[in-house]
Amino acid sequence: MQIGLDSFVSTLGDPVTGALVDPVVRLSNLLEEVEMADRSGLDVFGIGEHHRPEFLDSAPVVLLAAAAARTKQIRLTSAVTVLSAEDPVRVFQNFATLDLLSKGRAEIVVGRGSFTEAYPLFGLDIQDYDSLFIEKLQLLLRIREQPSVTWRGKHRPPLTGQAIYPRPLQNPLPIWVGVGGTPQSFVRAGTLGLPLMVAIIGGQPYRFRPLIDMYREAGARAGHAPEKLKVGIHALGHVAETTQQAADDYFPGYARMFGQIGKERGWPPISRAQFEAVCGPGGALIIGDPKTAAEKILHYNDVLGGIDRITIQMSPGTLPHSVALKGIELIGTQVAPAVREQLGGRK
Repeated sequence: MQIGLDSFVSTLGDPVTGALVDPVVRLSNLLEEVEMADRSGLDVFGIGEHHRPEFLDSAPVVLLAAAAARTKQIRLTSAVTVLSAEDPVRVFQNFATLDLLSKGRAEIVVGRGSFTEAYPLFGLDIQDYDSLFIEKLQLLLRIREQPSVTWRGKHRPPLTGQAIYPRPLQNPLPIWVGVGGTPQSFVRAGTLGLPLMVAIIGGQPYRFRPLIDMYREAGARAGHAPEKLKVGIHALGHVAETTQQAADDYFPGYARMFGQIGKERGWPPISRAQFEAVCGPGGALIIGDPKTAAEKILHYNDVLGGIDRITIQMSPGTLPHSVALKGIELIGTQVAPAVREQLGGRK
């Protein structure tokens, strides 16, 4: 199993006042976090894409390129690329360039995004939410197959055999599909034979097993080999020396971020009791000391029928930088080795 981290590069530094971290400082800290993940032996680091004031990840490929220059082994991916609002030609060119810079460590996770700001920002109609993604994913896969593409669709001017360069070092460039809880999205990814990245940010992970089974069944019906149908999980979490410390570190930023989102979407505020419930043995959050965190990752693996990757978003807000670095070190040097030992050394 691959184990790594995701970041939305939050600038919310104070969970009580909502004061923002200096953007220059936050981006410098981000690169130090990726370097720590690389040194600590983690497998992958993902950066999201949002177009909101509390995040600095609106240009994730730029951030990943900076990380590529400062790391050696860790794979670098989006988490996710909002493909519906992007030009697939530029997405491919950007990530192919990242792949060359990183000597074959780039990946893409494509999705529709959990927020909708990108649609009006780029002049798109939210009513085209589904058709934009389906059409653009088809085009991105065509570009991955061959340099010269002839193509016509609804949402982009046609291609009439133009060549698209550069080509990546990896062939094929890995493309995952990021999904939430829509059954059609799981089936589509399985039918296409693309690896799946499932965002599980609350509740109980076992509830996603029927959807993952649908993905695997759709892939099998389409003739894809089981080993091609990889399952990854994006989860929220934090690791500290003690479980109490991990929870105390994480809760203020978690409560503020989800409280803010809740105001926009009509959710009630998050209580500490609700937070503790999803930190428990069957809950979605990976919060605890290294032993507890490893057990939670193994729980994910068991209830979902085996997973190939898990990436942890360490804070919806911003943990103090020193706390974040220590958490990353613990995940890389203690949690990941414990999980791999239990799984027979598989990476």
